[in-house]
Amino acid sequence: MTTKVPPVRAGGDASRYALLSIGAAVVTISLKTVAWLLTGSVGLLSDAVESLVNLLAAGVALWALRVAVSPPDAEHHFGHSKAEYLASAFEGLSILGAAVAIAVAAWERIADPQPLSNVWQGLGVSAVASAVNGTVAFVLMRAGRRLDSIVLRSDAHHLLTDVWTSAGVFVGVVLVQLTGWHILDPIVALAVATNIVWMAGRILIETAHGLLDKTIPAGERETLDALLARFRTDEVDVHALRARQAGPIRFIDMHVLVPGTWSVQRGHDLCEEIEREVRAALPRASVLTHLEPIEDPASWEDGGRSPVSS
Repeated sequence: MTTKVPPVRAGGDASRYALLSIGAAVVTISLKTVAWLLTGSVGLLSDAVESLVNLLAAGVALWALRVAVSPPDAEHHFGHSKAEYLASAFEGLSILGAAVAIAVAAWERIADPQPLSNVWQGLGVSAVASAVNGTVAFVLMRAGRRLDSIVLRSDAHHLLTDVWTSAGVFVGVVLVQLTGWHILDPIVALAVATNIVWMAGRILIETAHGLLDKTIPAGERETLDALLARFRTDEVDVHALRARQAGPIRFIDMHVLVPGTWSVQRGHDLCEEIEREVRAALPRASVLTHLEPIEDPASWEDGGRSPVSS
């Protein structure tokens, strides 16, 4: 017995956050480009490049979120929720590309340090851009957790990293202004590139886990184990339990063992009850139950310990 794949989420709900991210990226790119043109700082240039990546990533995120909410079809029986992982992979790889571009520009500036101009005006413009990023990151993080969206969480982490990047660049440019050591500007840009690589690595690792059908979170595993324990009696057992997640959707399957003397209807009713309880506890779960006679040794051959509870 099985249930239909549940809807991923309200498509427009998640997509509007991606549109917010796109709007924020356009604003911050404009502001940071102005800051770079005012000062000539390669650190501020690196900051603007990272915001350009934000824009590209937000565009792909919007596409992925709209694909992910598409219902199952003849070619995709389990839905399209894994489209979100494609977007997060693109974001991670794009961030790595930005890091390389920043590092190259910084290395060239180390070889030929340049004085900065209009420093305070440029930093003021950059600070406004950081405030925009920080506010949008907070909104996206809350939405990503509520909607269980790796795309929105990745976007939020990217924007938060952008805020810290801007703070580092701010400090570097101020030090250049106070000390006259122009080489500090490209050194800060290299530090920014290193931080971007670290952040990209985190996004790509989380994406890989999703594509490899990582099990459900620990809290949900505990909820599922406690729920199924209520159905285990001297006559009934549940084993061969497996659970994976694809974006916000949880796919859960299990074998339900009952006496062979039970009627098909009685066994079916029990499986239906188990499925209803699991869906009530995990609303975005697709549940598959397989009924087996508890007396048959073959029913236990694929049992063992549940990978969810182990």
